[in-house]
Amino acid sequence: MTVLDTPENLTASMETTTSTAGDGVSDSSSDTDLSLRRRRSSTNSAGPVAELSSKIDKLESDVDGKMTMDPGPVAESGTLKSNGKDSGQDKDKVEKRGASDVKFTYRPSVPAHRVLRESPLSSDNIFKQSHAGLFNLCVVVLVAVNSRLIIENLMKYGWLIKTGFWFSSRSLRDWPLLMSCLTLPVFSLAAYLVEKLAYRKYISESIVVFFHVLITSAAVICPVSVILSCESAVLSGVTLMLFACIEWLKLVSYAHTNHDMRAVANSIDKGDALSSTLSADYCRDVSFKSLVYFMVAPTLCYQPIYPRTACVRKGCVVRQFVKLIIFTGFMGFIIEQYINPIVQNSQHPLKGDLLNAIERVLKLSVPNLYVWLCMFYCFFHLWLNILAELLCFGDREFYKDWWNARTVDEYWRMWNMPVHKWMVRHVYFPCLRHNVPKGIALIIAFFVSAVFHELCIAVPCHMFKLWAFIGIMFQIPLVVITSYLQDKLRSPMVGNMIFWIMFCILGQPMCVLLYYHDLMNRKGSTESI
Repeated sequence: MTVLDTPENLTASMETTTSTAGDGVSDSSSDTDLSLRRRRSSTNSAGPVAELSSKIDKLESDVDGKMTMDPGPVAESGTLKSNGKDSGQDKDKVEKRGASDVKFTYRPSVPAHRVLRESPLSSDNIFKQSHAGLFNLCVVVLVAVNSRLIIENLMKYGWLIKTGFWFSSRSLRDWPLLMSCLTLPVFSLAAYLVEKLAYRKYISESIVVFFHVLITSAAVICPVSVILSCESAVLSGVTLMLFACIEWLKLVSYAHTNHDMRAVANSIDKGDALSSTLSADYCRDVSFKSLVYFMVAPTLCYQPIYPRTACVRKGCVVRQFVKLIIFTGFMGFIIEQYINPIVQNSQHPLKGDLLNAIERVLKLSVPNLYVWLCMFYCFFHLWLNILAELLCFGDREFYKDWWNARTVDEYWRMWNMPVHKWMVRHVYFPCLRHNVPKGIALIIAFFVSAVFHELCIAVPCHMFKLWAFIGIMFQIPLVVITSYLQDKLRSPMVGNMIFWIMFCILGQPMCVLLYYHDLMNRKGSTESI
């Protein structure tokens, strides 16, 4: 049977085949005609339409919809293959097929609109699109604008960074703080000895609790006394207080966890609890190695065994360390070149002119926000990941997407995961287990956080104005307000905007100005910190 070019010829051929079938034409010819009729029918219904439609979709970068067009060339090629023509004729047909597809694809009668579509920026479709290009544009504009501001600042004020910014002769006078920092592991060793005696049942549980209270209290009181007795740099005092607070949190977790593991083990021995309550991987003995690993690991919650990675990726560590140096230098540049001049040319926000105070706070908010974001990136992402990589620490969820927080409560649960997990494990849930209402438990958690924020700032500044404490406790009504607005308005934007405005635009710059002027008034000088 010859290749058919038109539907009319195909119809005539079908009629001829039907009439000759009864006259004794061979079964093979009849089967061939039947196969062709079936192939032609299926081709008309779906084959060429789907094939050419997919080609059109590729050419137009559009994957939706189908169109109807003349399937002649495709059917022709399919008939060639079904009839088994010689390879030379097949090759010629295949070579001509591409040109035919283009010919039929670009015909004016081909529908250009096939399905229902929304505009990419419409309200129903905006969150289904990728906005990576707009994000890149924002980054480019941000870099361009800030580069111009940096150049303008350098042309107007010159280079303001002092030669002794990183290290000066004054730093040598802070050696008592350095010695106090180096003696902090002594408290960890004392806690280990207490737990070892408790494991061997040489001392009672009440004595264990007493010793742990004494040790954890000394871990904070000793550094505080050293800082208050020495006239040291504020940065040195803040560093020592951060290490002391971290030591306190880790020791509390170490004591609390071991106490609970002993209680569970005793319940299992008495038959009051199932053995599955205590993980089989956890050894009831006290391990010095596990304590050492915990004290240097990027976590505040103690457990004998942590998820571990297989190896240390040295290239990753080097890249993260280079980024850490770059962003730390950028923070120092912003502090010296922008923040210090702004606060030095300001008045006390609670004693001077109101409009001037608002102007200073708003002007300080942008560089302060940059420093705060860089601090977050340097510590929570770069430094903690470097530490985790070197120690093969597996759980590296040090933060969540706090920038999308719909309420202030969500922000505090996502931006600092090590502290959040510690608060939930050792403050919030223990309060609930002792039948403390959830609201009171939340207030207690914020109170503990406020105390340590005040210690880390007030002690190095040698003054207790309670600005940091008040700022943290003020988060409680903000939690209630943003949660109420979220439930009332059903809009994630409201709480997120309140968080950015109250915490980053107003709260932090206000605290910086308050502490700066109170510190300068205490010193009786206007020199820079």
